[in-house]
Amino acid sequence: MPFDFTIPDTVDFDIAFEDTKVDDKKYVLNATTGEYLNVVGKDFTCVSHPEHYNGVMKTIVDTLGSDAVEDAQVRWRVARNGGWTMMDMVLPKVKNFIRTSKHETEVSQRVISLHGVDSSCSSICLHGWIDFFCTNGCISGEHDKVKRKHTSGFDFGIFQMQLRDSQRSFNEQAEKMYELCCAEASVRGQNKYAVYSAFTNYSSWADERNGFSLRNTGYDTKNISMFNREVEVSKWIDSPQFNQLAA
Repeated sequence: MPFDFTIPDTVDFDIAFEDTKVDDKKYVLNATTGEYLNVVGKDFTCVSHPEHYNGVMKTIVDTLGSDAVEDAQVRWRVARNGGWTMMDMVLPKVKNFIRTSKHETEVSQRVISLHGVDSSCSSICLHGWIDFFCTNGCISGEHDKVKRKHTSGFDFGIFQMQLRDSQRSFNEQAEKMYELCCAEASVRGQNKYAVYSAFTNYSSWADERNGFSLRNTGYDTKNISMFNREVEVSKWIDSPQFNQLAA
């Protein structure tokens, strides 16, 4: 690894399975300590936490380059005696800027990966320009998601492709926001209100008027997506960076 990617002891263990007295069930164990973690279905299968997270890390490096993980900031969460884990990685070297004549906002890419060995969750990777995430499923910011049930396995090829696409997507999104700020400034002047107008334009429209079209997810989720944009904008205008702008 190009930097010290250290998996904590609470995550770094092998797993094993044992039969139960119920035909369609089996135990999953922490093979390092011998601790029983849960009873799972007989078809349940998964890799260990280290194999999963090392695979995620290798994919990040293969896709974005070793420079991308320089100064990476990694946080871990563990629950259910190690059966459930989460890695939250911020990549300061993979960043972009939204600039005006008086203001500059920097956003770094973030990778969040959840992994369970006790059937508590599927293998999940979120990646992109995530502003906020909670384990109850609330996410704000531009991101993509790869999810696989443990019975089908995690596809690192899909993750790698989407990770590469998310980098390209954010560069395009940052450029669109910059152009939107410039358009507002040409009418309102180089001031705080122009930036505010660009933000509210983003949260009000999702078509050719501003270039921030919504992806068609196959479900009727436009109203939810637009509400999430309003939540994003409310955080932006409440940020110290925005409040420090001169009127």
